[in-house]
Amino acid sequence: MSEKIYGSLEEEISVLRKKRHAVILAHNYQNDEIQQLADFTGDSLRLCQEAAKTDAEVILFCGVHFMAETASILCPDKKVIVPDIDAGCSLADMVRPEEIRQWKQQHPQGVVVCYINTSAAVKAECDYCCTSSNAVRIVKVIPKNKEILFVPDFFLGTYAKANSGRDDMSLWRGYCPTHVMIQTSEIERLKAEHPQAEFIMHPECGCLTKSMHLADKITSTEGMVKYVRESPKKEFIVATEVGILYRLRKDNPDKTFIMASEHSICSYMKMHTLEKLALALENLQPEVKVAPDLAKKARVCIERMLALS
Repeated sequence: MSEKIYGSLEEEISVLRKKRHAVILAHNYQNDEIQQLADFTGDSLRLCQEAAKTDAEVILFCGVHFMAETASILCPDKKVIVPDIDAGCSLADMVRPEEIRQWKQQHPQGVVVCYINTSAAVKAECDYCCTSSNAVRIVKVIPKNKEILFVPDFFLGTYAKANSGRDDMSLWRGYCPTHVMIQTSEIERLKAEHPQAEFIMHPECGCLTKSMHLADKITSTEGMVKYVRESPKKEFIVATEVGILYRLRKDNPDKTFIMASEHSICSYMKMHTLEKLALALENLQPEVKVAPDLAKKARVCIERMLALS
Protein backbone atom coordinates (compact mmCIF):
# COMPACT_ATOMS: atom_id res chain seq x y z
CA MET A 1 0.00 0.00 0.00
CA SER A 2 1.04 3.58 -0.53
CA GLU A 3 -0.81 5.58 2.11
CA LYS A 4 1.88 8.31 2.09
CA ILE A 5 1.41 8.81 -1.66
CA TYR A 6 -2.36 8.88 -1.54
CA GLY A 7 -2.76 10.70 1.77
CA SER A 8 -5.33 8.28 3.20
CA LEU A 9 -6.59 4.74 2.79
CA GLU A 10 -9.93 6.08 1.63
CA GLU A 11 -8.22 8.00 -1.16
CA GLU A 12 -6.15 4.97 -2.13
CA ILE A 13 -9.24 2.77 -2.29
CA SER A 14 -11.03 5.37 -4.41
CA VAL A 15 -8.17 5.49 -6.91
CA LEU A 16 -7.78 1.71 -7.03
CA ARG A 17 -11.52 1.20 -7.41
CA LYS A 18 -11.48 3.30 -10.58
CA LYS A 19 -8.28 1.70 -11.85
CA ARG A 20 -9.69 -1.83 -11.39
CA HIS A 21 -13.17 -0.94 -12.68
CA ALA A 22 -14.45 -2.32 -9.38
CA VAL A 23 -17.67 -2.05 -7.43
CA ILE A 24 -17.62 -2.33 -3.64
CA LEU A 25 -20.55 -4.14 -2.03
CA ALA A 26 -20.90 -4.02 1.76
CA HIS A 27 -23.31 -5.85 4.02
CA ASN A 28 -25.24 -3.88 6.62
CA TYR A 29 -23.15 -5.52 9.36
CA GLN A 30 -19.82 -4.16 8.12
CA ASN A 31 -17.77 -1.62 10.06
CA ASP A 32 -18.94 1.98 9.62
CA GLU A 33 -15.93 3.12 7.59
CA ILE A 34 -16.50 0.33 5.05
CA GLN A 35 -20.20 1.08 4.66
CA GLN A 36 -19.31 4.74 4.23
CA LEU A 37 -17.17 4.16 1.13
CA ALA A 38 -19.13 1.26 -0.42
CA ASP A 39 -20.96 1.73 -3.72
CA PHE A 40 -23.88 -0.29 -2.36
CA THR A 41 -24.83 -1.41 1.13
CA GLY A 42 -27.64 -3.79 1.92
CA ASP A 43 -28.78 -7.18 3.10
CA SER A 44 -28.00 -10.44 1.30
CA LEU A 45 -30.88 -10.07 -1.17
CA ARG A 46 -30.06 -6.53 -2.24
CA LEU A 47 -26.37 -7.34 -2.63
CA CYS A 48 -27.25 -10.39 -4.74
CA GLN A 49 -29.35 -8.18 -6.98
CA GLU A 50 -26.62 -5.56 -7.27
CA ALA A 51 -24.00 -8.20 -8.07
CA ALA A 52 -26.23 -9.72 -10.76
CA LYS A 53 -26.68 -6.44 -12.63
CA THR A 54 -23.32 -4.72 -12.23
CA ASP A 55 -21.21 -3.93 -15.27
CA ALA A 56 -18.05 -3.66 -13.16
CA GLU A 57 -15.15 -5.95 -14.00
CA VAL A 58 -14.30 -6.59 -10.35
CA ILE A 59 -16.63 -7.11 -7.38
CA LEU A 60 -15.07 -6.38 -3.99
CA PHE A 61 -17.46 -8.09 -1.60
CA CYS A 62 -17.34 -6.92 2.00
CA GLY A 63 -19.41 -9.55 3.74
CA VAL A 64 -18.82 -13.20 4.55
CA HIS A 65 -17.69 -16.05 2.35
CA PHE A 66 -21.06 -17.43 1.21
CA MET A 67 -22.01 -13.95 -0.04
CA ALA A 68 -18.92 -13.74 -2.23
CA GLU A 69 -19.63 -17.26 -3.48
CA THR A 70 -23.14 -16.18 -4.46
CA ALA A 71 -21.71 -13.22 -6.39
CA SER A 72 -19.31 -15.57 -8.18
CA ILE A 73 -22.18 -17.89 -9.10
CA LEU A 74 -24.27 -15.04 -10.50
CA CYS A 75 -21.35 -13.31 -12.23
CA PRO A 76 -19.05 -16.00 -13.66
CA ASP A 77 -17.44 -13.44 -15.96
CA LYS A 78 -16.47 -11.14 -13.09
CA LYS A 79 -13.55 -11.33 -10.70
CA VAL A 80 -14.93 -11.53 -7.17
CA ILE A 81 -12.50 -10.61 -4.42
CA VAL A 82 -12.80 -10.24 -0.65
CA PRO A 83 -10.73 -8.30 1.87
CA ASP A 84 -10.22 -11.34 4.14
CA ILE A 85 -10.71 -14.90 2.87
CA ASP A 86 -11.20 -16.19 6.43
CA ALA A 87 -14.41 -14.22 6.97
CA GLY A 88 -16.77 -17.18 7.13
CA CYS A 89 -20.15 -17.92 8.69
CA SER A 90 -20.80 -20.26 11.62
CA LEU A 91 -24.43 -20.71 10.56
CA ALA A 92 -23.44 -21.74 7.02
CA ASP A 93 -21.05 -24.30 8.48
CA MET A 94 -23.89 -26.04 10.33
CA VAL A 95 -25.13 -27.98 7.30
CA ARG A 96 -23.16 -30.03 4.78
CA PRO A 97 -24.13 -31.09 1.24
CA GLU A 98 -24.03 -34.79 2.10
CA GLU A 99 -26.67 -34.19 4.80
CA ILE A 100 -28.97 -32.62 2.21
CA ARG A 101 -28.44 -35.56 -0.14
CA GLN A 102 -29.27 -37.99 2.66
CA TRP A 103 -32.53 -36.20 3.49
CA LYS A 104 -33.55 -36.13 -0.19
CA GLN A 105 -32.97 -39.88 -0.46
CA GLN A 106 -35.29 -40.37 2.52
CA HIS A 107 -37.89 -37.93 1.13
CA PRO A 108 -37.67 -38.09 -2.69
CA GLN A 109 -40.76 -35.90 -3.12
CA GLY A 110 -39.52 -33.28 -0.67
CA VAL A 111 -38.39 -29.73 -1.51
CA VAL A 112 -35.31 -28.21 0.08
CA VAL A 113 -35.31 -24.49 0.81
CA CYS A 114 -31.96 -23.11 1.87
CA TYR A 115 -31.30 -19.81 3.54
CA ILE A 116 -28.75 -17.84 1.56
CA ASN A 117 -26.44 -18.33 4.56
CA THR A 118 -25.17 -21.61 3.08
CA SER A 119 -22.18 -22.66 1.04
CA ALA A 120 -22.28 -23.04 -2.74
CA ALA A 121 -21.93 -26.80 -2.25
CA VAL A 122 -25.11 -26.85 -0.14
CA LYS A 123 -27.01 -24.58 -2.55
CA ALA A 124 -26.16 -27.03 -5.35
CA GLU A 125 -28.26 -29.65 -3.54
CA CYS A 126 -31.26 -27.39 -2.88
CA ASP A 127 -34.40 -26.48 -4.79
CA TYR A 128 -34.97 -22.90 -3.64
CA CYS A 129 -32.83 -20.28 -1.97
CA CYS A 130 -34.25 -17.52 0.24
CA THR A 131 -33.17 -14.61 2.39
CA SER A 132 -34.67 -13.25 5.59
CA SER A 133 -36.63 -10.73 3.52
CA ASN A 134 -38.39 -13.27 1.28
CA ALA A 135 -38.41 -16.59 3.15
CA VAL A 136 -42.18 -16.53 3.74
CA ARG A 137 -42.88 -15.69 0.09
CA ILE A 138 -40.62 -18.49 -1.15
CA VAL A 139 -42.18 -21.08 1.14
CA LYS A 140 -45.67 -20.07 0.09
CA VAL A 141 -45.06 -20.80 -3.60
CA ILE A 142 -44.09 -24.42 -2.99
CA PRO A 143 -46.96 -26.80 -3.77
CA LYS A 144 -48.83 -27.85 -0.65
CA ASN A 145 -48.46 -31.52 -1.49
CA LYS A 146 -44.68 -31.20 -1.10
CA GLU A 147 -42.89 -31.62 2.20
CA ILE A 148 -40.34 -28.88 2.91
CA LEU A 149 -36.94 -29.10 4.55
CA PHE A 150 -35.72 -25.67 5.60
CA VAL A 151 -31.98 -25.28 6.20
CA PRO A 152 -29.98 -24.24 8.12
CA ASP A 153 -31.50 -21.56 10.38
CA PHE A 154 -34.07 -22.95 12.78
CA PHE A 155 -35.39 -19.55 13.85
CA LEU A 156 -35.90 -18.12 10.36
CA GLY A 157 -37.52 -21.45 9.48
CA THR A 158 -39.80 -21.11 12.49
CA TYR A 159 -40.81 -17.63 11.37
CA ALA A 160 -41.45 -18.79 7.80
CA LYS A 161 -43.47 -21.74 9.03
CA ALA A 162 -45.61 -19.60 11.35
CA ASN A 163 -46.35 -17.01 8.65
CA SER A 164 -46.87 -19.27 5.66
CA GLY A 165 -49.36 -21.72 7.11
CA ARG A 166 -47.09 -24.63 6.15
CA ASP A 167 -47.17 -27.24 8.90
CA ASP A 168 -45.26 -29.76 6.78
CA MET A 169 -41.88 -28.08 7.27
CA SER A 170 -38.92 -29.85 8.82
CA LEU A 171 -36.47 -27.35 10.30
CA TRP A 172 -32.73 -27.79 10.52
CA ARG A 173 -31.30 -27.02 13.96
CA GLY A 174 -28.79 -24.40 12.86
CA TYR A 175 -28.50 -20.96 14.40
CA CYS A 176 -26.54 -17.70 14.19
CA PRO A 177 -24.29 -17.33 17.26
CA THR A 178 -24.53 -13.55 16.99
CA HIS A 179 -28.32 -13.48 17.07
CA VAL A 180 -28.65 -15.94 19.96
CA MET A 181 -26.99 -13.29 22.13
CA ILE A 182 -30.29 -11.40 22.09
CA GLN A 183 -32.46 -12.36 25.06
CA THR A 184 -36.18 -11.92 25.73
CA SER A 185 -35.57 -10.69 29.28
CA GLU A 186 -33.42 -7.83 27.98
CA ILE A 187 -36.02 -6.90 25.38
CA GLU A 188 -38.73 -6.79 28.04
CA ARG A 189 -36.53 -4.57 30.21
CA LEU A 190 -35.82 -2.17 27.36
CA LYS A 191 -39.47 -1.98 26.37
CA ALA A 192 -40.36 -1.11 29.96
CA GLU A 193 -37.70 1.60 30.03
CA HIS A 194 -38.70 2.98 26.61
CA PRO A 195 -42.48 2.56 26.37
CA GLN A 196 -42.75 4.80 23.30
CA ALA A 197 -40.14 2.86 21.32
CA GLU A 198 -41.01 0.47 18.53
CA PHE A 199 -39.32 -2.92 18.69
CA ILE A 200 -37.94 -4.33 15.42
CA MET A 201 -36.20 -7.70 15.22
CA HIS A 202 -34.42 -9.96 12.76
CA PRO A 203 -36.00 -13.42 12.29
CA GLU A 204 -32.63 -15.09 13.04
CA CYS A 205 -32.91 -14.04 16.69
CA GLY A 206 -32.62 -16.97 19.06
CA CYS A 207 -35.36 -15.51 21.24
CA LEU A 208 -37.77 -15.40 18.29
CA THR A 209 -40.36 -17.82 19.63
CA LYS A 210 -40.47 -16.09 23.02
CA SER A 211 -40.29 -12.54 21.69
CA MET A 212 -42.28 -12.63 18.45
CA HIS A 213 -45.36 -11.25 20.18
CA LEU A 214 -43.37 -8.25 21.44
CA ALA A 215 -42.21 -7.10 18.01
CA ASP A 216 -43.73 -4.28 16.00
CA LYS A 217 -41.87 -5.58 12.96
CA ILE A 218 -39.90 -8.76 12.18
CA THR A 219 -37.83 -8.30 9.06
CA SER A 220 -34.43 -8.35 7.38
CA THR A 221 -31.90 -5.57 7.88
CA GLU A 222 -32.99 -3.93 4.63
CA GLY A 223 -36.56 -4.24 5.84
CA MET A 224 -35.55 -2.50 9.06
CA VAL A 225 -34.04 0.39 7.12
CA LYS A 226 -37.26 0.83 5.14
CA TYR A 227 -39.54 0.40 8.17
CA VAL A 228 -37.71 2.96 10.30
CA ARG A 229 -37.60 5.47 7.45
CA GLU A 230 -41.38 5.26 7.00
CA SER A 231 -42.34 5.10 10.68
CA PRO A 232 -43.49 8.27 12.46
CA LYS A 233 -41.92 6.99 15.68
CA LYS A 234 -38.70 8.56 16.96
CA GLU A 235 -37.29 5.73 19.08
CA PHE A 236 -36.54 2.10 18.20
CA ILE A 237 -35.25 -0.99 19.97
CA VAL A 238 -33.29 -2.99 17.40
CA ALA A 239 -32.61 -6.73 17.62
CA THR A 240 -29.89 -7.70 15.19
CA GLU A 241 -26.12 -7.29 14.67
CA VAL A 242 -24.83 -3.89 15.78
CA GLY A 243 -23.49 -2.91 12.34
CA ILE A 244 -27.01 -1.95 11.26
CA LEU A 245 -26.75 1.16 13.43
CA TYR A 246 -24.64 2.96 10.82
CA ARG A 247 -27.35 2.98 8.17
CA LEU A 248 -30.19 3.57 10.61
CA ARG A 249 -28.48 6.62 12.08
CA LYS A 250 -27.27 7.90 8.71
CA ASP A 251 -30.74 7.73 7.16
CA ASN A 252 -32.57 8.93 10.28
CA PRO A 253 -30.44 11.46 12.18
CA ASP A 254 -33.47 12.69 14.12
CA LYS A 255 -34.29 9.24 15.53
CA THR A 256 -32.88 7.25 18.45
CA PHE A 257 -31.80 3.60 18.30
CA ILE A 258 -31.25 1.21 21.19
CA MET A 259 -29.63 -2.15 20.54
CA ALA A 260 -31.38 -5.12 22.12
CA SER A 261 -27.90 -6.47 22.84
CA GLU A 262 -24.62 -4.58 22.61
CA HIS A 263 -22.92 -8.00 22.44
CA SER A 264 -24.50 -8.98 19.11
CA ILE A 265 -21.31 -8.53 17.11
CA CYS A 266 -20.37 -10.84 14.25
CA SER A 267 -16.61 -11.29 14.51
CA TYR A 268 -16.48 -12.56 10.92
CA MET A 269 -18.15 -9.42 9.54
CA LYS A 270 -15.71 -7.27 11.47
CA MET A 271 -12.62 -8.98 10.00
CA HIS A 272 -12.58 -6.63 7.02
CA THR A 273 -10.64 -3.38 7.37
CA LEU A 274 -9.75 -0.49 5.08
CA GLU A 275 -6.18 -1.78 4.92
CA LYS A 276 -7.43 -5.16 3.67
CA LEU A 277 -9.75 -3.48 1.14
CA ALA A 278 -6.84 -1.53 -0.32
CA LEU A 279 -4.64 -4.62 -0.51
CA ALA A 280 -7.41 -6.63 -2.17
CA LEU A 281 -7.89 -3.98 -4.85
CA GLU A 282 -4.17 -3.58 -5.37
CA ASN A 283 -3.48 -7.32 -5.76
CA LEU A 284 -6.93 -8.48 -6.96
CA GLN A 285 -6.71 -11.13 -4.26
CA PRO A 286 -8.04 -13.06 -2.38
CA GLU A 287 -10.37 -14.24 -5.13
CA VAL A 288 -13.51 -16.28 -4.52
CA LYS A 289 -14.31 -18.43 -7.55
CA VAL A 290 -16.93 -21.18 -7.63
CA ALA A 291 -16.09 -23.99 -10.06
CA PRO A 292 -18.31 -23.89 -13.19
CA ASP A 293 -20.02 -27.27 -12.62
CA LEU A 294 -20.83 -26.45 -9.01
CA ALA A 295 -21.92 -22.92 -9.90
CA LYS A 296 -24.30 -24.23 -12.56
CA LYS A 297 -26.04 -26.45 -10.00
CA ALA A 298 -26.11 -23.81 -7.27
CA ARG A 299 -27.41 -21.12 -9.62
CA VAL A 300 -30.74 -22.91 -10.04
CA CYS A 301 -32.03 -22.26 -6.52
CA ILE A 302 -30.66 -18.71 -6.48
CA GLU A 303 -32.28 -17.74 -9.78
CA ARG A 304 -35.59 -19.18 -8.60
CA MET A 305 -35.36 -16.89 -5.60
CA LEU A 306 -34.47 -13.82 -7.64
CA ALA A 307 -37.36 -14.47 -10.01
CA LEU A 308 -39.73 -14.35 -7.05
CA SER A 309 -38.16 -11.30 -5.38
